[in-house]
Amino acid sequence: MKKFLQSIAVIAVVLLSPLSMSGQSKNFETGRMMEIQAMILRTLESQYVDSIQISKLLKVGIDKMLETLDPYTVFVPEEDEEALEMMSTGSYGGVGAMIQKTPSGPIMITEVYAGSAAIKSGLEPGDLILAVDGTSTDSLTVSQTSSKMRGRASTTVRLKVQKGRTGATEELAVTRDVIHVSDVVYAGMVNDTTGIITIGGFTYGGAKEVREAVISLKERGMKRLILDLRGNGGGLMAEAVDILSIFLPKGTHVITSRGKNPEMFHEYFTEKQPVDTDIPLMVLIDSGSASSSEIVAGALQDLDRAVIAGSKSYGKGLVQSISAAGYGSSLKFTSAKYYIPSGRCVQAIDYSNRNENGSVGTVPDSLKREFRTLSGRVVYDGGGITPDLEFEPRFMSRAFIALLFSGAPDNFAIEYYKKHPSIAPADEFVLSDSEYDDFVSFASQVDFDVRTQTEIELEALIEKAQKEKVFQHKPALQEQMKGMLDSLCVSKKDFLYQNKDLIRSLLQDEIAEKYYLKWGSTQSSIRWDELIFSAMEKWDNVKLK
Repeated sequence: MKKFLQSIAVIAVVLLSPLSMSGQSKNFETGRMMEIQAMILRTLESQYVDSIQISKLLKVGIDKMLETLDPYTVFVPEEDEEALEMMSTGSYGGVGAMIQKTPSGPIMITEVYAGSAAIKSGLEPGDLILAVDGTSTDSLTVSQTSSKMRGRASTTVRLKVQKGRTGATEELAVTRDVIHVSDVVYAGMVNDTTGIITIGGFTYGGAKEVREAVISLKERGMKRLILDLRGNGGGLMAEAVDILSIFLPKGTHVITSRGKNPEMFHEYFTEKQPVDTDIPLMVLIDSGSASSSEIVAGALQDLDRAVIAGSKSYGKGLVQSISAAGYGSSLKFTSAKYYIPSGRCVQAIDYSNRNENGSVGTVPDSLKREFRTLSGRVVYDGGGITPDLEFEPRFMSRAFIALLFSGAPDNFAIEYYKKHPSIAPADEFVLSDSEYDDFVSFASQVDFDVRTQTEIELEALIEKAQKEKVFQHKPALQEQMKGMLDSLCVSKKDFLYQNKDLIRSLLQDEIAEKYYLKWGSTQSSIRWDELIFSAMEKWDNVKLK
């Protein structure tokens, strides 16, 4: 018996030795590399030809190191604590205004937030901020000005302002406030029976705002509801669970998280009493819908509680945690993956298996697995949420995008705001033909590229053909291709009139925002939103059960 036990002990030692050696080898390699790094830094500090900041070098090293993992694992230094708070709560201390640099030097207010210190102080779009606490903004960047305007709530910042509408100069003492950007961007009725709630994020307290909006719309006669999550990049998982609790019975399992650390295994259930578990529900998503947006859309799809419409979502099935990293800094890192009720994970990009050049790819179709919703409908993992009603994303031409980035629509809206004390309600306001002519004259003076992608590629082809001497013996071909290019070219004015309907609707939204803030801009845009009305027409065609 004794000999038998000795044999067992020998076998155990043989089996465990590789594991122990493996652990020791891994620890040795880590220690070796850290020692090498310290030696390199000491050498650079004492012998490098120019003076260097070791702390800056280390910060770059940390950032680059974390970049090799995924885009969501980042180091947050103490000075960026405010940004971390904004990410998690949607709140910060400040004035509550968006600003931009003007060509003449000063900073201009382009937008103010609802209930903000800016509104309480009478600041408006088009106002110029000439100085902040005595410092002229002529030499300040937007980031520097914003930093000076932000600060702890209840403190005061002194602004020298030139009013956009009157030109008068004022000295204002603005008391900073806690600026909270509401998750509910808009809540209203599309028609007599259909309500819509546009959700911009998932920050602390956002689910409560959504719950209140649902109750309010039901009191107005809502019989079915659209949740618009397009462009919503996500946020707090707990808020996503609380939004699901509005429409699902209390105690419904909606999400599971799993990570390498067993402590990251969590099953989440709705904990609050629902508002309505029967109201017909539609969720709008697109490629900008990610993370918590996909939790809400995916869980409602898996449980056959809502029709999902739009285009495929982004595909982020990763959970981030925040851990103290010392000296007031933090590490935001990916700690788990989440799985919606059917058992699928929507993560589309495989960061754990990189190509030799360090790039990452999406999960191939061959590795995507089939899952079933509660009623047996087929859904798949590994690539975001595929809508039940799928629509092609609205095409935006290269020239239209260039127009947006030129700032012409926003700047025209500010000029319009300066000249008109009021406008019709946001859902009724229409820019007249003569006013659109004014925009064409305004935008024609702005530098933006109206070339189509076809023109650019044809130009490149002609240039390449010239280098390869293709036209040397075929001059007629060169003339034909140049003729094609000339026929494709349009002036800015022609482009603006050819796309009048689309651009005018954009302008109306921009102008409505100056008078009625984000709420008004969204209310205005619903009138022209083809996806909403197309999806409503096909809503009843989707059988969930």
